[in-house]
Amino acid sequence: MSLYDTLNREQKQAVMTTEGPLLILAGAGSGKTRALTHRIAYLIGEMGVRPWNILAITFTNKAAGEMRERVDSLVGFGADQVWVSTFHAACVRILRRYIDRIGYGNDFTIYDTDDQKVVIKGICKNRNIDTKIYKGKSFLNAISSAKDKLVGVREYELDAAGDYGKAVYAGVYREYQETMQRNNALDFDDIIVKTVELFKSCPEVLASYQERFRYIMVDEYQDTNLAQFELVRLLAEKYRNLCVVGDDDQSIYRFRGANIRNILDFEQYFPEAAVIKLEQNYRSTQSILDAANAVIGNNTGRKEKALWTDKGAGNKICLRQFETAYEEAEYIAEDIARRVNKEGGRYSDCAVLYRTNAQARLLEERMIFEGIPYNVVGGTNFYSRMEVKDILAYLKTVDNGRDEVALRRIINVPRRGIGAATLEKLEDYAQLMDISLYDAMTRADDIMGLGKAGAKIRPFVQLIEGLRRQQKELTVAELIREIVDRIGYDDYLEDYDDSDSEDRIGNVDELITKAVVYQDTHEEPNLTEFLAEVALVADIDNVDGDADKVLLMTLHSAKGLEFPNVYLAGMEDGLFPGYLTIASDDPQDMEEERRLAYVGITRAMKNLTLTCAKMRMIRGETQYNAVSRFVREIPPQLLDGKAPERPRRDEILTDGEEIVDFRPKAVFRTRVTPKADKPYIAQGIDSLNRLAGISKGAQTQVPQTLEYAAGDRVTHVKYGVGTVLLVEREPRDYKVTVDFDRAGQKIMYASFAKLKRV
Repeated sequence: MSLYDTLNREQKQAVMTTEGPLLILAGAGSGKTRALTHRIAYLIGEMGVRPWNILAITFTNKAAGEMRERVDSLVGFGADQVWVSTFHAACVRILRRYIDRIGYGNDFTIYDTDDQKVVIKGICKNRNIDTKIYKGKSFLNAISSAKDKLVGVREYELDAAGDYGKAVYAGVYREYQETMQRNNALDFDDIIVKTVELFKSCPEVLASYQERFRYIMVDEYQDTNLAQFELVRLLAEKYRNLCVVGDDDQSIYRFRGANIRNILDFEQYFPEAAVIKLEQNYRSTQSILDAANAVIGNNTGRKEKALWTDKGAGNKICLRQFETAYEEAEYIAEDIARRVNKEGGRYSDCAVLYRTNAQARLLEERMIFEGIPYNVVGGTNFYSRMEVKDILAYLKTVDNGRDEVALRRIINVPRRGIGAATLEKLEDYAQLMDISLYDAMTRADDIMGLGKAGAKIRPFVQLIEGLRRQQKELTVAELIREIVDRIGYDDYLEDYDDSDSEDRIGNVDELITKAVVYQDTHEEPNLTEFLAEVALVADIDNVDGDADKVLLMTLHSAKGLEFPNVYLAGMEDGLFPGYLTIASDDPQDMEEERRLAYVGITRAMKNLTLTCAKMRMIRGETQYNAVSRFVREIPPQLLDGKAPERPRRDEILTDGEEIVDFRPKAVFRTRVTPKADKPYIAQGIDSLNRLAGISKGAQTQVPQTLEYAAGDRVTHVKYGVGTVLLVEREPRDYKVTVDFDRAGQKIMYASFAKLKRV
């Protein structure tokens, strides 16, 4: 029997369509990885393509690892010469060879979010920026968004001309990039952007990689941004043998810069492209798929397809509505315990998915109460822990002395008495001499005014220089042990936090274990590559698939995973979809939320449970929410349980409680304050107004005055800073049109938007 006889008709067609552009629309659970890996085997085994002429790109290390294992098992000899990699890992590999051609050192450091925050904090201080008005996170978001769209500093500055608010962002963007280059550092966006820059500025480098990668495959194509699209386009330009695999219905990373148009408009970019749909699902029952199809069918910005399976109808979808979020969490925990204790299941067969991280607290409490082992995905990443970052900062300083963020982190770890005034003098000298901060430290004896502080700096420099000499003879694991011993780090941790010192020391030991594994699995291990590998690890890559624990995670974290039993918690309008999405005038916001619901539903293999609560405490306030519209989009015959059509208006309300009324363009909230000790019955919005002491037709919901007017600069909790274009008074509220610097033009209502004048 042929290797390819195990594929269905569409999968086989995808495998054997090897020449020219190809778009594979792969629905959830449709065996896309199987099709991709068999396609690689077919190219090598049947078409005679040399393994080193094939590039397969995906998004996570976990996915890349799984693909690598499957390719190795299918192809055998020569499989290791196929590039199977994440976008970032592939680009790092290219940049290590050629980034010196665009002004960086080949031993560049990769900054994580914490490192970026340090840089931004320093820039805000240098530029006297009021961080109460301009948040550091907003600068990072704006810079990242610009890079996703390949908007460089100069173009950003030209666009900001004449606009004070945008000019502030442009100035920070410029100084940020200058600081990064001075530190010989790249952030995650730079890894892609600088590779595109390298290809465009060095045609001979691009030509060599075009010749190298004659067949290119990109997984999860719906999650690519403009920079990644341009990278792939450049590589595929010569031979045009580009195969992209994705599902527009699972495009859920718009907030990270993903551009769904990349997949929807693929045939416009490549008119000769073939299109193949993989619609047979191998994961879920038909009831689950029918629910998913019904929900996603309400989106207009999608390519038509419908999942089906030969597994049979399976169980109905369980829908349960509770009075409170506490009862919801209690039910989920008890139901998981029942599945394990009475049905002989495993805890790892169960996952609880939710829209926001804040929902995890109640669920965790109930898991503990029931004695259920669990893991929360997306908690503190191992590599973000203080002690791990300290050791990594030492390694970065040994590897690349130009990394000032790493240097500043460890200069007083453990304490050396090198104060802020001393650092300031070193910085001044470094700027004067146009050298790095570390190089200034090596010349401490030559710097006027340092005095006795020079004696404190000298041992630190000697330590780093000694470690650099030893690095040539030591493995990465041995180098870490040497650092820990030389600086007395175990004693430092015990003094720093005696109660958690054992766990912290254990984390350092785990980093050493990681270094040993790295050493054993790489042909030419070195410190620079180890640091790059660590920097590219994602949260979900750390999930232990062998642990028998329930996984609690956000819907975004669950993408790409599957479980026999899935619980979708908090299925309420106002939570999922959230208030801001409901109030948004951009239909793409709701369509993305609906795609997220589709992703959640299709994680379930056998049993899907949807839960919601009539009342829920959010930000310290009790709110009454309707059952999620995504639940109401599921045909009733698929549900074991009934979803109310709309939020009820005859709820019993007591003092201080709040009911939420959803309108097409806004969310109106009315707080009910009874005039007597009895609860009141709310009947429609006018009844709510009367209960609150507002006569019918009164305008007291509308603010009497606004603190801003057309032309003013305002800030919004989600969209950041923008300029008010128009203010219109309506019967219930002011309608405000704002042109936001990052999010573009939005129309919103004043009482809900809570805009603040800058």
